[in-house]
Amino acid sequence: MGITGFEFATATRIVFGAGRLAEAPEAVRALGGSKVLLVTGRDPTRATALREGLGRLGLSSVNFAVDGEPTVELVREGTALARTEGCDAVVAFGGGSALDAGKAIAALATNGGEPLDYLEVVGRGQALTKPSLPLVAIPTTAGTGSEVTRNAVLGVKDAQVKASLRSPLMLPRLAIVDPDLLAGAPRGVLASSGLDALSQLIEPLLSARANPLTDALAREGIGRSARSLRRAVLEGPDAAAREDLALASLFGGLCLANAGLGAVHGFAAPVGGMFDAPHGAVCAALLPATLEVNLRALRARAPSHPALPRFQEVAVLLTGRADARAEDGITWVRELCQALGVPGLGCYGLTEAEVPQLVARAKAASSMKANPLPLTDEELTEIASRSR
Repeated sequence: MGITGFEFATATRIVFGAGRLAEAPEAVRALGGSKVLLVTGRDPTRATALREGLGRLGLSSVNFAVDGEPTVELVREGTALARTEGCDAVVAFGGGSALDAGKAIAALATNGGEPLDYLEVVGRGQALTKPSLPLVAIPTTAGTGSEVTRNAVLGVKDAQVKASLRSPLMLPRLAIVDPDLLAGAPRGVLASSGLDALSQLIEPLLSARANPLTDALAREGIGRSARSLRRAVLEGPDAAAREDLALASLFGGLCLANAGLGAVHGFAAPVGGMFDAPHGAVCAALLPATLEVNLRALRARAPSHPALPRFQEVAVLLTGRADARAEDGITWVRELCQALGVPGLGCYGLTEAEVPQLVARAKAASSMKANPLPLTDEELTEIASRSR
């Protein structure tokens, strides 16, 4: 694949390792924070040690819990709280929902206005012009990689869609990735988030915008996910598996932010807007059929496309077999989804009658632009129908 130049952007600083959460309070103080908006998942008690650590350094904190995936309304509420309380820093501690909410709140607190002023697709799409409040992002799941991306995905209930608030100004000042935070994670969360991470490694490797830096991260991440995800979910994540999953998630975030994604995430955004469905589980349900349809389309319409040999490379990385064919990798993904109990999209309410509406919305999604090649309406319909 010829290299025409590329850009790589990420959090100002990434700290990785078991026990590194303890460094967060001093890092917040070093960024100039004195009153912190602490954005958490639905259970704020998980952040008790972090809150106490901030307090020991004389930093006050105001808690804002995110119960479910973030919406425009929730971000409005969190931004108002940050402004009213005079917060000068944000710490986002939780899964992708908490991290995305924290990034959006940190941006809006300084830029003014409200989410729809800046949101893609259904908003006014204005550019953020001012740096966000200093933001420290600390993931407690291994899936979205949101700690190193420049966007926040928000649900817009009126439009039944999810769309991104996106700007380089939203990149966290610090990402702390501590694998120990995965200890005790529920099996369903490990499966859903882990499959989200895997899709965010495979899609950038096949992406029309792939580059050598994201390729290296994707290859490393796919190998780590392949050797540890099934075992972590079915047997519980030991220290080695926690490290593998945390790195796979981190690398997936770095890859998607710099090489784009594809049809899996092109569908996942409208599915998440139309139904109350967890993002990672949606991506997992879509991944096998999307890979199969993309592979067939490339062979039929673009047999010299540089993504084609990468399907075989993905298969080798997943199966660990040097002689693996592209189809073997797709079979491996399908069997993994079955082993981890991934349901079809029908369980969230998608009917065959709604497939045309879903296809129309997926075609407009920003992630679809990085798919290896444009898919026809018939191919997109096949993906949606087979993923039910």
